[in-house]
Amino acid sequence: MNTIMSNENKSWPEFVGKDAGEVESQLTTEGFNVEIKQDGSPCTRDYRLDRVRLFVDDNNKIIRAPRTG
Repeated sequence: MNTIMSNENKSWPEFVGKDAGEVESQLTTEGFNVEIKQDGSPCTRDYRLDRVRLFVDDNNKIIRAPRTG
């Protein structure tokens, strides 16, 4: 089953500390729309199961577990 077609909220805590570019490539391959955001950046509040936001530090390392929504 395609992950984005299920009605589940998904999280990837194992990606914390990883390079955002590498994680973006992997999640894009799985069919997700990926947004890389600096921590504290404004975001829309709409909820989309096909979107994953990657919150990063100044070194482009993920600082929070990415999740759909």
